[in-house]
Amino acid sequence: MSTLLVIAKEPVAGRVKTRLTPPFSPEQAARLAEAALADTLATVLAAPADRRVLALAGRPGAWLPEGFEVVAQSQGGLDERLATAFACCTGPTLLIGMDTPQVTAELLGAGLDFGDCQARFGPAEDGGFWALGLAAPDPGLLRGVPMSVPETGAEQRRRLAEAGLRIRDLPRLRDVDTATDARAVAEAAPGSRFAARYRALCSAGAVDATRGDAG
Repeated sequence: MSTLLVIAKEPVAGRVKTRLTPPFSPEQAARLAEAALADTLATVLAAPADRRVLALAGRPGAWLPEGFEVVAQSQGGLDERLATAFACCTGPTLLIGMDTPQVTAELLGAGLDFGDCQARFGPAEDGGFWALGLAAPDPGLLRGVPMSVPETGAEQRRRLAEAGLRIRDLPRLRDVDTATDARAVAEAAPGSRFAARYRALCSAGAVDATRGDAG
């Protein structure tokens, strides 16, 4: 049974996308996070998978569509929370976050196509990773990997290689962490909820849309 696994935080002001502040206020950053999450979940629903799971820190809201199993994130660092999320899956699984609203259903489908490999790896522009796929989920492949540092992606990929897994890479994507990222991603996916929310905030004077910083 194939699984698309999303790890996300409830979009609460002051708890999500804090690096967007400034130029965005905590409330505006949370609204952008909610739009990114809604885009991600809609794309996951449109992608081919037998099962769709949301590992959530917080409570579900109106942004959550039908069709998802919701499990609470575990305690501990991000490596432990990712590992625990994988532990609830038994077949081919692709993990993504809520930071790449530009992702497409076709790309997610490719991430679940393991073919002659055992792992799929989606590098992120900031040195991390936006997607991790395992043909046979093994939480131990994530535990102990340093997260949220420039070497995260390289360390995680090295862990997969050292386990003897054949790895196929997915395209490099940009996570939304800063206002500059938000502008670039909105431009990459102009028809998304995220882009619409970003443009609305720019129109309201939150940021300079040509620079992605304070206006």
